[in-house]
Amino acid sequence: MIEESVKKEILRRIRNAEKEHNVKVLYAIESGSRAWGFESPNSDYDVRFIYAHPKDWYVSVDLEHRRDVIEYEIVDEIDINGWDIRKALQLFWKSNPAFVEWLQSPIIYVDDNSFAQKARELLSDIYSIEKGIYHYKSMAKTNYRGYLKSEFVPLKKYFYVLRPLLSIMWLEKYQEPAPIEFEKLRSLIPPGSNLDLAISGLLERKKRSLEKELTQAIPELNLFIENELYRLESYQGSPETDRLHMESLNSLFRVSVS
Repeated sequence: MIEESVKKEILRRIRNAEKEHNVKVLYAIESGSRAWGFESPNSDYDVRFIYAHPKDWYVSVDLEHRRDVIEYEIVDEIDINGWDIRKALQLFWKSNPAFVEWLQSPIIYVDDNSFAQKARELLSDIYSIEKGIYHYKSMAKTNYRGYLKSEFVPLKKYFYVLRPLLSIMWLEKYQEPAPIEFEKLRSLIPPGSNLDLAISGLLERKKRSLEKELTQAIPELNLFIENELYRLESYQGSPETDRLHMESLNSLFRVSVS
């Protein structure tokens, strides 16, 4: 849960961004470890939002050269930035994992009760399972090789490998976008198994530890990770059918900026 005082400050900054840039925020959420469910006491608040300019802003000769993000420096552990709706929908078309995860965040700060709901309705038509698997495989491999091959490793990096691997298992089993809450993903692990118990212990430590705390490598987790990465090395995927739904995205864009 987000403390009420923090939530009020986040909403204040969002409203200030609207005034400063003359935009309307359609959807704002928490991403990162607080949305995933394994934040540390000093984790940042990773606030992400989708915004729209007035309609005439998009009818411009120099549209392609106009800035399509709003970014601010981290202040008091609040990291806040957003994407223009056109950029967001273009990335949605490419099955951008960040945007798809934002749509599923359990922590919502702003919702116009239109944009995100309509975007979620398009997920089954737009989202590519194959692209999702390749993205999560790359994320898991990069973090494992970069951080978890030593005797002592950053505790939080285990979750930066476990979460994408479990997301792949979800994609393979259910053929739908994986949830971002870690507790939902770990339901794929047999309850009470050695792996499940190792994850439970790690979660408890993570929620008590500071962001950069180290831990001794955990053999049970490393074995699972190495086996999954080995299995995925030979993953070829299946031929994808053409996704001819750009007009649906165009319609969502038009109704959101009108």
